[in-house]
Amino acid sequence: MPNFYEYLKWRGDLEFSREPFNPVDNAIFSQLSYLPMEGIVPEPGDADSVSIEEAGKLFAKEHKKYLSGNNPDVTITYGVNVLQAIKDAPRYKDCRLFGFVNNVDFIQEKQFSAYCIKTEKKKNTGGMFVVFRGTDMNLAGWKEDFNMSFKKTVPAQREAVVYLEKMAKKYSEPLIIAGHSKGGNLAVYASAFCNKNVQKRISKIFCNDSPGFQKEIIRSREYKAICARIYSFIPQGSFVGMLLEHGEIPYVVKSNAIGFFQHNMDTWEVMHNNFVRAKLTQHSIFINKVLHEWLYQIDESQREIFIGTLYDIITSGNAQSLTDFPADWKNTAVGMINSIKNMDKDTKKLLLKIFANFYKTYYKNIGENLGNLLPEKLKITQ
Repeated sequence: MPNFYEYLKWRGDLEFSREPFNPVDNAIFSQLSYLPMEGIVPEPGDADSVSIEEAGKLFAKEHKKYLSGNNPDVTITYGVNVLQAIKDAPRYKDCRLFGFVNNVDFIQEKQFSAYCIKTEKKKNTGGMFVVFRGTDMNLAGWKEDFNMSFKKTVPAQREAVVYLEKMAKKYSEPLIIAGHSKGGNLAVYASAFCNKNVQKRISKIFCNDSPGFQKEIIRSREYKAICARIYSFIPQGSFVGMLLEHGEIPYVVKSNAIGFFQHNMDTWEVMHNNFVRAKLTQHSIFINKVLHEWLYQIDESQREIFIGTLYDIITSGNAQSLTDFPADWKNTAVGMINSIKNMDKDTKKLLLKIFANFYKTYYKNIGENLGNLLPEKLKITQ
């Protein structure tokens, strides 16, 4: 079925001056954020920018190794594929990229990356977009994501606010903020908690299958001030985009993938300049009901111990990225086994209790929702 690559064939020749920015463009710019832009896109302190066409040429020269498609980090391939598709398209090739930053800090448990894009060369014309990257393969980023389950704010969210305020000074036109997965969470958080002068300039905030927040954030006046400007998209089998609390009503998108693979935006079906609308699957509703019930049985202090312990087990073999596991799986496995053996009794007891609660919650909901979860042909008609 048509996805945003087909959209590029249909509308890639229509410049933004003729056809305004739309939700599919948002997905393309958000997926581009996974591109390794080091040495290609100027950093925030630089006055210069680079066109998408120029970035394509520079990338082929500086990062040729990524063009083979055999990248252990699949998120890099997402960004590379988008760049290859848009670098010669009239709609995108003259757009200017600038302000790239990529900060990973294992001590702070932070993974933050963002870039900006302008659709017109001239100052104060066209639009300016601030795009936040989602979680890549760095384990620090995954830990930060899990920390959202018990922390009101995490380091990447606070850095997103600073970044948005800094980059907003570059130009004075309206702003569009976007991101995929955790990037959409950062887009909302930065828009809510930036200074009022910047916030007034924000016209739209795009969240693409992005996790939510703690209840305190959703109830805050800062969030309520920008909620009407949030455009949230989730696939029909969404998992990530339904985590934690949300205040906006999502647009459910039809995906041609199954399960967690629907999180990848190039599986989302497109019609004209928007996504094909769908309904949430019963399996998505079920899984998220189980996770919400299970999570709220655990208080914040227990969540912190649980997540911290699992992270310590996973990183006990000195892995820093998910790509490290296949390359050094023996040492990783040994480290994880030793870490579990050396765990104190109270921590082991807590882990077993939490896993047992998940088991009970899962099977309780299976019993209550079995009729909805069966394929239509297996359901018994009364």
